[in-house]
Amino acid sequence: MSTLKSLFKQTFIYGLATVLPRMLSFLLVRLHTDESVLKSVADYGDVSLIYSYFVLFNVLLAYGMETAFFRFYHKEDDKSKVVGTSTISLIVSSLLFLVFALTFQNQIADFIDIKVEYINLVIWILLLDALVIIPFAWLRANARPIKYAIIKIINVLVNLGLNLFLLLWLKDLAAESQVLALIYKPDFEINYIFIANLVASAVTLLLMSPFYFKVKYYFNSTLWKQMIRYAFPVLIAGVAFSINETFDRILLNKLLPENIAKTEIGMYSACYKLGMFMTLFVTAFKLGVEPFFFSHANSENPKHNYARILEYFVIFGSVILLGVVVFADVLKVILIGNEAYWQAMVIVPIILLANLCLGIYHNLSVWYKVTDRTKFGAYISVFGALLTLAVNFWLIPIFSYVGSAIATLFAYASMMFVSYYYGKKYYPIPYNLKKISWYLLLSIGLSFVVFYGFRGNYIVGISALIVFLALVIQLEKNDLKKLLKRT
Repeated sequence: MSTLKSLFKQTFIYGLATVLPRMLSFLLVRLHTDESVLKSVADYGDVSLIYSYFVLFNVLLAYGMETAFFRFYHKEDDKSKVVGTSTISLIVSSLLFLVFALTFQNQIADFIDIKVEYINLVIWILLLDALVIIPFAWLRANARPIKYAIIKIINVLVNLGLNLFLLLWLKDLAAESQVLALIYKPDFEINYIFIANLVASAVTLLLMSPFYFKVKYYFNSTLWKQMIRYAFPVLIAGVAFSINETFDRILLNKLLPENIAKTEIGMYSACYKLGMFMTLFVTAFKLGVEPFFFSHANSENPKHNYARILEYFVIFGSVILLGVVVFADVLKVILIGNEAYWQAMVIVPIILLANLCLGIYHNLSVWYKVTDRTKFGAYISVFGALLTLAVNFWLIPIFSYVGSAIATLFAYASMMFVSYYYGKKYYPIPYNLKKISWYLLLSIGLSFVVFYGFRGNYIVGISALIVFLALVIQLEKNDLKKLLKRT
């Protein structure tokens, strides 16, 4: 139990770094879906479509180097060599991307059917975000979660503040100020959204800039080749994950009739955000647990600790699943005030469960990371991406965005089972499948009954949540007391 102390402390702080900014970013959902800001659901669909491409290009520009950094930082005695080599690699690749993207921005805009003015802003945002990958990884590797959290929160505060200023206040202020009138443009809302993102990314890089003055700029080609070999499967896995996470919007745009596609994407994307409560938990847990996996790989009885970690993850994830489902209709009013988007609420339990399966997969993935079999991560992710594409192509013409939600769940659940199967073969971990399955099935069953059978009946919903929490506390009370006492 004591070996988990640092994990849960760091996960809590990383959770703040993830949850608080994302909670603030939920205000952006409320802002962007307000009919006085973006004129239609289709406009929000446009923004969501552009951010779908963001995910893919962020993965390409990182090319697995962050995960490789963690692996070799804990593996190599000369850590400065790892820091210098990975930093130089990211700087060079980012600058090459900038030159290429600016040169061919018109062709890129035509190919992905996005206005070139948006593409130009996106290119600079992607560059700035790529340049803070290694600095943030260094903070995590050196157990500096507080600084990590502060900078992440500042990023979102700047983004949120500028969104409010540019989208809500600038128009009225420009009528009274000649200076502000110079920067105000009518029907420029989508551009303002990305300008706010650009400034926030620039502030983040500025705050992380001291890292670049401390680095020993020594490039070790032998080490770099080893890191690239390790990172390449992670890159393939990342591209596959980006397909799983965001390609549904792109396919909805291609497969649905042109007159409804952007509107369907807008509704789907807005209600998909309610599934972010699970994503926040999964991301925070992953940020804390990934360095833990590597740093404890050679400790005494690591497999026992890995098994316990998954149990805790499933318990907390199951509570979140049921809790969000019970209060989904309350949350939609708070986060998505415009009723024009609420039609897609039917996807919320499906997306929550899909993200829970993804989180379990992240925990199960320890077997191929600590044994340097990252190619299996790529294989499994590609398998999931192919499932995502196939099921989307099959179900979108029939069920629209509901088909996309089902495809996401099917892909993540399949990846979870495949990873467990191969992990049992190559790096068997004594997971308590009986307990894990019991919590999962009970939470899933209660969630689907509450949402699809008694939606809006808070007596039934809250009673189900209380019963589930009581069972968890009763069954886990001894371990929870020990964990809370130590933490």
